[in-house]
Amino acid sequence: VCFIPGGLDCSISFVSHILGKVCVHGRQREILSVLVPRLTELTKSDCIWQRICWRLVECVPDRWMEAVVLGFVQRAPGAGVLSRLLGNLVVKNKKAQFVVTQKVLLLQYGHTTAVLQNLLGYLSLDSLRRALLIKVLKELLETWASSSAVKHSPPEQQQYIGKAILICLSHLKEPEIESCRQELLTSMMEGVKCHLDSNLPQIRHLGMIVAESISSKINTDGPVLKFQYEEDDEARELKSLLVQTPPFCVVPSLPDDDRNGKADAALPLVLESNKKSHTAAPVMPDEESDAELDSDDDLIPYDMSEDKELNTKAPVYIRDCIEVLTGSEDVDKWEATVKALESLVRKNPAATREVSVELAKILLHLEEKTCIEGFVELRQRAQVAVLTTDPVPVVKYLTSQFYSLNYSLRQRMDILDVLVLAAQELSSPKSHGRMKHSGAQKPCIQLLPGSDSSKDWRRIVDERIKSKTRRFASGQSQVEPAPSPNEFNSVAGHFFFPLIQHFDRPLTTFDLLGEDHFVLGRLVHTLAILLHLAVNTVAVTAMGKALLEFVWALRFHTDSYVRQGLLSCISSVLLSVSAERLLEDMTEELLETQSWLGDVVEKDPDGECRRLALQNLLLMENLKKKLKTIPS
Repeated sequence: VCFIPGGLDCSISFVSHILGKVCVHGRQREILSVLVPRLTELTKSDCIWQRICWRLVECVPDRWMEAVVLGFVQRAPGAGVLSRLLGNLVVKNKKAQFVVTQKVLLLQYGHTTAVLQNLLGYLSLDSLRRALLIKVLKELLETWASSSAVKHSPPEQQQYIGKAILICLSHLKEPEIESCRQELLTSMMEGVKCHLDSNLPQIRHLGMIVAESISSKINTDGPVLKFQYEEDDEARELKSLLVQTPPFCVVPSLPDDDRNGKADAALPLVLESNKKSHTAAPVMPDEESDAELDSDDDLIPYDMSEDKELNTKAPVYIRDCIEVLTGSEDVDKWEATVKALESLVRKNPAATREVSVELAKILLHLEEKTCIEGFVELRQRAQVAVLTTDPVPVVKYLTSQFYSLNYSLRQRMDILDVLVLAAQELSSPKSHGRMKHSGAQKPCIQLLPGSDSSKDWRRIVDERIKSKTRRFASGQSQVEPAPSPNEFNSVAGHFFFPLIQHFDRPLTTFDLLGEDHFVLGRLVHTLAILLHLAVNTVAVTAMGKALLEFVWALRFHTDSYVRQGLLSCISSVLLSVSAERLLEDMTEELLETQSWLGDVVEKDPDGECRRLALQNLLLMENLKKKLKTIPS
């Protein structure tokens, strides 16, 4: 930095032009890593240097302003320092205001939490800039409460906006909250609905945390929103943003290589005092302490060491189980029946086939009478046992009920889970299926409530790709399992085609193409798994062709979870249907699908959708190479 002797006036616009041009041409890190620390020291106690610094950034031309402002925001060691370096630049310069209040917050989402704290803290440190802080908060809440934004923006951007909202709230004062309380309340109610309607757990989780934080700010005296969710590291990090970073607890300046990895960890650590304030135990009044002394602690307890729990005998016949499950008031007997039903069904296949549909109906509507451990899993395994014992009539009943009236969404998803588990068992060799299936053994694919069938689907696809990969290595040879017929071969169509027939027919209480898109996503993933399990069966080609038509009808669905399932269906078709059948029977569909996959890779906002689409394109390329190697 040059010093002008003699108190002469000078213009630094030339330096501003150099600074802007160097930053915009990719040398931002080199120049600002030297300039920002030096200006930080000079402006700490010298108001003249503060004015020089303000003038330096104000004279940067608009076409280079973004690079300079963003560089200062990223490298300033705290909001107070940034305020000294930039002054009221955002008030005086429209370009700088657009970058700070619009571009960095609403159009980009790759910046660290430290950058957001610097930026929003800078807006809060001056009375002229606080109006912009409130304006920014309203625009962030408008985006957060937009159903279109929740559906079409990636989860990373929504988390970024959520962090910005919480930091803004931490800087608001009570009069400012009072002036926009109604707008905050309206945005909170609209936003929490949009987030809870999402099929992605991380979006619902984020919506709950942000809504709780807004509610705690606007309802300091009254009741606040409270949700039940897992208190993980991400939730604690988001909640910590509601606490302002003290002026002395600044975020350290990091080199570019370390900023992304470490800046998120440099969060305010101001919760220790809050924790300590709650450690003091309340002092008990004298009356209560006297009452404690008059308790029954001096009574001698009975010796119950030799007492034995009475074991209720479970029914030994299938029809007795039906009577207990439908009409018995004996809770212990009902509980014993639920626990023993699966093994009883597998031991008595002939008796089960006589009442299979009736038993499937009872299990589908069975509700928990007592607090029995693992009730949902016990009921599900019993349903799978009934379905695998008598597949055709039971699967016809279950698939018909999936599109019937007066069923809850939970029951419809239970049907899908049972179909997948039963298909997996029927398609497995007997040595891994029912012959070794004990009452305590879990099925290979677990689709219990709250689980994500798409994760199981991706595991299956990865295993399928691994099985098709050739590796050359020496080692001990594996013992091949004994061959056995694929029992799923003759019933695969009964599982698959009824589910794909009526998806576009809305019912009074069930609309797959409307508000019940979560069930649609589960249905799509289920169809992908069923097709994979039908590999090498007679019906697999017809199933693959029908599934491609189903995918084509829904390819532009707005929900990312549904689109992920559709892309999983494409993977299932490419991996399950033979290359010859694909080429002869589905050439036109594959060409259209390839074009669509290219668009997904380039334009889809969801990262998982882009990954699955790219995986499918690679599978298609491998398919082409395989067909070229086959002699004509």
